[in-house]
Amino acid sequence: MEFMTDPMGIENRSMEIIRPYLEKLALSEPERLVYSRMIHAAGDPDYANHVALHPQAIAGALAAIERGASIYCDVEMVRTGINRRQLAKFGGSVHCLIGDETVAQEAKKLGITRSMVAMRTFGKQLDGNIVAIGNAPTALFEVLRLMKEEGIRPACIVGIPVGFVGAAESKEALVAQSPVPYITVRGNKGGSPIAASVINAIQYLKGR
Repeated sequence: MEFMTDPMGIENRSMEIIRPYLEKLALSEPERLVYSRMIHAAGDPDYANHVALHPQAIAGALAAIERGASIYCDVEMVRTGINRRQLAKFGGSVHCLIGDETVAQEAKKLGITRSMVAMRTFGKQLDGNIVAIGNAPTALFEVLRLMKEEGIRPACIVGIPVGFVGAAESKEALVAQSPVPYITVRGNKGGSPIAASVINAIQYLKGR
């Protein structure tokens, strides 16, 4: 059985296969790249029908990265999937507190998820930076609360939690309530690789 082995050739061919699924959407080139990376990470062209992208999201995230913004994640899988070397070129770093023992203890004490406590702990650090959520709807709900009640203002929210309990609802709340630009995928679809793919796609634009 013959198969492709050249990494760049595989990637280029993948983008060629994805492109027709995006033609009807009249996307800008940066939007097309972000959509393509999400579809590539998921292996699912249907993502194109569910993306909700604020008109200032890509530009806002690009500007934030250029001035050295950091990325604040809900889980380690998102943090691990982000190209940290590329981000570091602009002075940024990637943070996650899901494994922090103090966070775990506080979550147990309050009877809430660790991801909620993690976002609450980040607090004002989120201002002007980028939030990337790929797993926990509760993390996204907490960021929305922080924005509403404490005036926190990230530069952009990549909010793509996956699952059947609260995921779709948290993303609808993001679209309806967020005072800052966002990128999400409506419904149950999502996940850490998808959130990371969005950050990496935006970084790729900045690295051109």
